[in-house]
Amino acid sequence: MTYILVVEDEPSLRADLVDYLTICGYIAVGVGSAGSFATEFAAREPDVLILDIGLPDGNGLDLARQARARSDCGILMLTAHSESEMRIEGLDSGADAYLVKHTSLSEIAATVRSLLRRLDRSGHSGSNEHNWRFDPSDWLLIAPNETSVPLTATEVTFMTALIAAKGNICPRDTLLQAVSRPGAPANERNLDAIVRRLRRKVESATGSKAPIRMVYGRGYLFTARPDETEQD
Repeated sequence: MTYILVVEDEPSLRADLVDYLTICGYIAVGVGSAGSFATEFAAREPDVLILDIGLPDGNGLDLARQARARSDCGILMLTAHSESEMRIEGLDSGADAYLVKHTSLSEIAATVRSLLRRLDRSGHSGSNEHNWRFDPSDWLLIAPNETSVPLTATEVTFMTALIAAKGNICPRDTLLQAVSRPGAPANERNLDAIVRRLRRKVESATGSKAPIRMVYGRGYLFTARPDETEQD
């Protein structure tokens, strides 16, 4: 089920958003500070992030940049700032949409639905979303629609380590060791760049979101069921 994280320091608006989104059929969690955002985001990456700009201990624009660097989740800025300059800055920070706070709850929900359609993350695509297969012998990742994505040697090594975790989080240290080469050890930035390129390649070739999820501060997770991948 789609998970939405609402970051809003005004308790009444936060409660209204969470209640309305829950009625719409989503899992919605609300927090009121940048610190609480960091905790929740680390525990579970949201499908959509709704962000206020003015927070008691941080700035929503900074949070949007942090979220975009770590995740491909949908980001909706919901703020009292209606100036065009602020709207531009919000979109430049990584937000997909920008609404002001007098927007109705129904329009906010409609914007969320639009984001989910664009991101193909609504959670209603059926069990086939899990039917990804990995063929290390031919260096292929095969999508549910049977589109084959050719992989590089580094990507094959990364996927092998990821799938070996059997549905659990594969620690960053394990992945770094896997993709390192003699005389050229990988670092955190190298690893995240590998994942970004792989995600773009998969989504461009298949039209589907890559089954790779970051768990912030811990590692990466292959979101297809392990028994539906080929490892021989």
